[in-house]
Amino acid sequence: MGKEGAKNWYVIDGYLPYKGKIDHDSLEGHEAIMILNCHDTEAKIFMDIFYEDREPDRDIRLVAAARRVKCIRMDHPDEIGGIALDRQLQYSLRFKSDVDVIIQYGRMDIAQPNLAYIGMIGYSE
Repeated sequence: MGKEGAKNWYVIDGYLPYKGKIDHDSLEGHEAIMILNCHDTEAKIFMDIFYEDREPDRDIRLVAAARRVKCIRMDHPDEIGGIALDRQLQYSLRFKSDVDVIIQYGRMDIAQPNLAYIGMIGYSE
């Protein structure tokens, strides 16, 4: 079997969207990072958040259990080291893991009634 993942990942297009909800619906604007760990050992991951106008928040500790997926909501400070991201401001992410993992990013944007969800794989090395 070939390599399953990488240790370094980058998500460039972070932009936490408008939060409001669509009438009579439970959907709310958010972004999420999904980490897949296919290996038999847990992955210890450090996330850095880079901004346009200030120094990065660095070494935010994350853990993805062995043979599991970990979903992290970027609008939940308790899931990202207590950091409260500003909405509608650009940021980028770097992940460094001690085990090869796969990282995907998703955004639910409900700024208009026909809402949009995008999902993309990060860049890895």
